[in-house]
Amino acid sequence: MPPHGGNPGLSDIEIERAIVYMVNQSGGHWVEPVGGATPAVVRTSETIVRDQCSKCHQAGVDGAPKIGDRAAWIPRLQKGLDRLVASAIHGHGGMPARGGLPDLSDEELRGAVVYMFNYGVPTVAAAPSQAPSPTDPRHKRISGTDVYLGMMQAQAVRDARKSRGEATSDIPSGKGYYHLNISLVDSMSHVPVTDARVKVRVSDGINSESKELVLVAANNSVSYGSYFRLAGGSDYRITAQIQRPGVPAPFEAAFQFKAP
Repeated sequence: MPPHGGNPGLSDIEIERAIVYMVNQSGGHWVEPVGGATPAVVRTSETIVRDQCSKCHQAGVDGAPKIGDRAAWIPRLQKGLDRLVASAIHGHGGMPARGGLPDLSDEELRGAVVYMFNYGVPTVAAAPSQAPSPTDPRHKRISGTDVYLGMMQAQAVRDARKSRGEATSDIPSGKGYYHLNISLVDSMSHVPVTDARVKVRVSDGINSESKELVLVAANNSVSYGSYFRLAGGSDYRITAQIQRPGVPAPFEAAFQFKAP
């Protein structure tokens, strides 16, 4: 049995109640838990942030990343969501362990972090029943997730940054480099997914390159990206392996791309 029954989104109290339910369905007479280390009412991420996290993160007290300030959150999340949540569990700098609420579960903390990062990200307007267009080869819908592929030549990224006076030292130089990005949107809520792990393999049938993408923010949107070198005139198969919290197994989205 995997941790949390294969659904990391389940809180401790929900796990406890599920166990009690199964026992009672088998003839037991257990009482549903309403105390101990977990709260009697399962709290939403919005409630936790509003009632507790906002005390410091609303105004950025002692350097705390502000709610919705993705530029401040991304460098922290690039080290891994699990690592950031672990830091919140044990306390860091001026932040006490579990944000000062000892009864916060690990998953509640995870949800609060994701909520503060996602805050203010616009939802995507789309009908729930709308399927990917067969004429859009860069859009797939898999496991309740809309997956979008984006490609931009590295030189175009460099030029755009220079025009804004931003640093370009992280952009590879040389011919044939592209910035590949994967955008994820929940198919039901139409909200961007920013707490997944995305690994990409690019192959022309002979040579291949694999990387784990990192969170990037641009034009008020969030995606996962990295640079790859693609030879001009070659056909590439781009395979994104995606792991979303709450989805038991990774899933893949494959795209075709021909480098000009």
